[in-house]
Amino acid sequence: MENQNKLKISLIQYDLIWEDAKKNHQYLDELLKNHQTDIILLPEMFASGFSMNVEHVGEAPFGESFKWMQEKSKELNAAIAGSVSTKENGIYLNRFYFVCPKGSIYIYDKKHLFSYGKEATVYSEGDKIVTIDYKGWQIRPIVCYDLRFPVWIRNTKEHPYDLLLCNANWPKARRNAWISLLKARAIENMAFVAGVNRIGVDGYKLEYSGDSHLFDTLGEDLKVINNHSEILQFEIDKENQNKEREHFNFLEDRDDFYFG
Repeated sequence: MENQNKLKISLIQYDLIWEDAKKNHQYLDELLKNHQTDIILLPEMFASGFSMNVEHVGEAPFGESFKWMQEKSKELNAAIAGSVSTKENGIYLNRFYFVCPKGSIYIYDKKHLFSYGKEATVYSEGDKIVTIDYKGWQIRPIVCYDLRFPVWIRNTKEHPYDLLLCNANWPKARRNAWISLLKARAIENMAFVAGVNRIGVDGYKLEYSGDSHLFDTLGEDLKVINNHSEILQFEIDKENQNKEREHFNFLEDRDDFYFG
C-alpha cells in the first residue's frame, strides 16, 4: 500500500435520519457525490442514529450498511469509516468498520458502553485494540464514550498510532466535555485526533451540535480547508508530526500499560 505523508480527512456531521438505513445511505450518496479525500469519517451508528431499539436497527455482520460503505469507498477511491448496530452470534455490538478502496477492511467493536444512556443493557462490549494501517499511517479507531478512557486509548509502544479516529453521537448538553476530551487525547498521545459528531435531534429528543474537530499533535485546532457545513475537510502532515515528536520527545517518558 502506498505511503503518504499528507492525508485529507473529511468529517461528515449531518442530521441522521432516525432508524432508517436506506434513507441515510441515500442522503450520504448525494452529500458525498464526487467528493475527493483520503478518509471519510461518519458519525456513530450513522445508518440509524444512537438507537437502543436493536431488534429494529441491528444489521447482520457485513450487512446492508457495510456493503454501502464498500461501494462508496470504491466509487470515491477513499477509505470510509463509521459504526453500525450489528447482531452477531446472538449479541449486539456497536461495530466500527474501516473500509479501504482496494478491499482491505478493519473492524473494531466499541469497548466502553454508555451505561447512562442504557447502551450497556442491550449491546455487548468489545475487548480488542485495533490498529489500522492505511497509506503508511497507523490509525486507532474508537467510538464515542471510549473517548473518556485515556488508558484504553493510550499511544503505547505495543500499540503505537499516528491518528485517532473517534465517531460519536455526543449531545449538545455535554459539548464542552466532547471538545476538551478530543484535545486532551491529542496532547497526551502526541497524535492527530479526529472527532466527528452528528447534528440535529434524535428519536429520544436529544439535541446535537456537531462540534466536529481535528486536533494536531500539540493540541492545536486545525482549520477546515473547505466551506461545506456538513463536510469538514482537513489535511494532516505526518512529517510535521514526526518533527514535533522528535523535538519534544514526550512519548519517551510515558508509563507502560498492560491489557489482559
